[in-house]
Amino acid sequence: MSEENKVMEYDEDDSLEFIKEHLPEDLKEGLSDDDIDYVVDLIYEYYDEKGFLEDDDDSDIEIDEDELYEYVLKVVREDDSTALTDDQVEAIITGELDYCDSINFFD
Repeated sequence: MSEENKVMEYDEDDSLEFIKEHLPEDLKEGLSDDDIDYVVDLIYEYYDEKGFLEDDDDSDIEIDEDELYEYVLKVVREDDSTALTDDQVEAIITGELDYCDSINFFD
């Protein structure tokens, strides 16, 4: 297996740092690590509901990114305990997807 296609193990701390490093500067203000973790948890809640995290499924995973964004945004908008903007949520989702791509998580 080439180094480029090597699947690395998912690491929550690495994911958090990756997302923070790749957030646009204008969206970083007011964002805490807990905010980022909250959105990432919602992403994995979506994956779990879709059955993407089941170990016994060897089929290729096709993530409907539009559906993912809609799901997470809907949950965040309905949560009165957070003041995250849609732009912040979308940037965090994009960062998490990019992190997963960088480690070939779904390959």
